[in-house]
Amino acid sequence: MRKLTGGLVLLMALFLLTFTAQAQNKYVGTKTCIMCHKGAAKGAMDEIWLKSKHANAYKVLTEAKALEIAKAKGIANPAESKECNECHTLGKTVDASLLDAKFDMKQGVQCETCHGAGSAYKSATVMKNKEEAVKKGLNAFEGGVEKFCRGCHNEKSPSFKEFKFAEMFDKIKHKKP
Repeated sequence: MRKLTGGLVLLMALFLLTFTAQAQNKYVGTKTCIMCHKGAAKGAMDEIWLKSKHANAYKVLTEAKALEIAKAKGIANPAESKECNECHTLGKTVDASLLDAKFDMKQGVQCETCHGAGSAYKSATVMKNKEEAVKKGLNAFEGGVEKFCRGCHNEKSPSFKEFKFAEMFDKIKHKKP
């Protein structure tokens, strides 16, 4: 009976440790992700992102037009506003303890904004097994990619224009060949 109880306690401890570790994944930043996702052999994920508006989403908040829009909404500085940063970056909307030292919110809407904090799934060994990567925090987009994207691309944005998901997704999607 003691062995069974001890085994159950050990099993529960391992489960809680695994769950806690996963819950505390850190955001490692695009620079970390891009190291393994460069070039045509990897689907040119780095180039697709760098050419996208996502890469400059934070920078937009520092421009005159953003300051004008923010002022009309009663926001002093859009680059410091949680309301604006919810969609333009995640550095201001995530607990700072979950940001790795290499994470730079000025990189805008980056890999982990969509794919989830990567510290536990970033290794090549884990990434080669999608099921394992999802277990370790890679976003599986439950409910669909379109629903996820519309979390930011919606009427709440003061500069919203019709969001044509299929057309826009074609510009940002990146599949490993």
